[in-house]
Amino acid sequence: MGRQPFGLASPAAWLREAGFEVVVEDLSRNRLDESAVRDAALIALFLPMHTATRLALPVIARLRDLNPAAHLCAYGLYAPVNEALLRRRGVKTILGVEFEGDLVALARMVDEGTTASQPENASPRAATLPKLQFRVPDRSGLPSLDRYATLSWPDGSTRIAGYTEASRGCKHRCRHCPVVPVYDGRFRVVDADVVIEDVRAQVEAGAAHITFGDPDFFNGIGHARRLVTSFAQQFPAVSYDVTIKVEHLMKHHADLPLLRDTGCAMVTSAVESVDDAVLELLEKGHTAADFERAAELMDSVGLPLAPTFVAFTPWTTLEGYLDLLDTVERLGLVEHVSPIQWAIRLLIPAASRLLELQDVRTRIDEFDPAALAFPWRHEDRRVDILQRRVAALVGRRHGTRRSDVFESIRAMAVSMCDDPSVVRARALPPPVARASVPYLTEPWYC
Repeated sequence: MGRQPFGLASPAAWLREAGFEVVVEDLSRNRLDESAVRDAALIALFLPMHTATRLALPVIARLRDLNPAAHLCAYGLYAPVNEALLRRRGVKTILGVEFEGDLVALARMVDEGTTASQPENASPRAATLPKLQFRVPDRSGLPSLDRYATLSWPDGSTRIAGYTEASRGCKHRCRHCPVVPVYDGRFRVVDADVVIEDVRAQVEAGAAHITFGDPDFFNGIGHARRLVTSFAQQFPAVSYDVTIKVEHLMKHHADLPLLRDTGCAMVTSAVESVDDAVLELLEKGHTAADFERAAELMDSVGLPLAPTFVAFTPWTTLEGYLDLLDTVERLGLVEHVSPIQWAIRLLIPAASRLLELQDVRTRIDEFDPAALAFPWRHEDRRVDILQRRVAALVGRRHGTRRSDVFESIRAMAVSMCDDPSVVRARALPPPVARASVPYLTEPWYC
């Protein structure tokens, strides 16, 4: 969503190399090509995220109406964790991550008429994770890059943004992360030459900025160093952004100047909370103090930090929410945070490690197949009310300066506390002065 999908371009390259005719459609940008659907023997849906999977359900019904004989396949991060639901909707084959080779094998079976019923998996996590020899993605047939996100600079200029992946999976096992049920602490790197050639194709198509979509760009620190060095040598006028854990920003702080000097425009980091008890429950691997230290390290090298949060959890209090706002303001990061982050509510999908916690199991309702998640309600109904109000406010104020939205959210949160005068009177030290941060016009969320 907001990026030209690697998960369509990569398997397209594999399938075309194997001799198959491939039509790709990004339904976040285009309407369904019904004529192509009617002609297809195999239709594969890429489900990398929660939102994409929810949007796919009515599409699956339409596909079955248009071409009931086609073999339907779902692949990507959210396919195996929602296997039972997808099968009930008529999907015959479920592929997980590292899907390219399996998709080619399936296409051959469909072509030969040898497909059989696929047994249901007992677990979304494969016992072995294939090591693929990646091909350069084939982006032909996808919408042009100017129909996707752009990078906006503080001076008002913009750059067309591309997207690629230098690795998949993650070494870490944060409880709330959707990567974990499938990869379970494992990751795979994409050969640097493949990444560079993918970047080259997008630069030739107009990209002046590249987002590396790795869950954590520093999972393979040696790979990351070699890649950004080559990137800067070959594309000196192109900027990029990456996502890196707070834990890794601290561990590899000596590499932050390398990012800055090779064109990194900003680093996204999933901070999630400034409450150490919540961070421990999520098994994030960092503390609130670590976040503050990481912000200082980033500032010292002149590299913008774009923190993200899960602002509302079953353990969030109104006072804790205000503490989050105060901390971000004190660190001078208000303009660095996309307003939607103040409204993010903890999602508990199927197979989530959060379900290991007895405290979570006692708070949730039955799985909601429409929402693809286990619903939960906060024991303090004011917290749920605040979350809905913040989400509505952010939706109405799209395009408004971030600091103005922030002040409105703070006022809303203060008004719901038992003693607003005490909260309003809390003295904060002067905020740290930081330069404005560039931002993507359509940020990626799950």
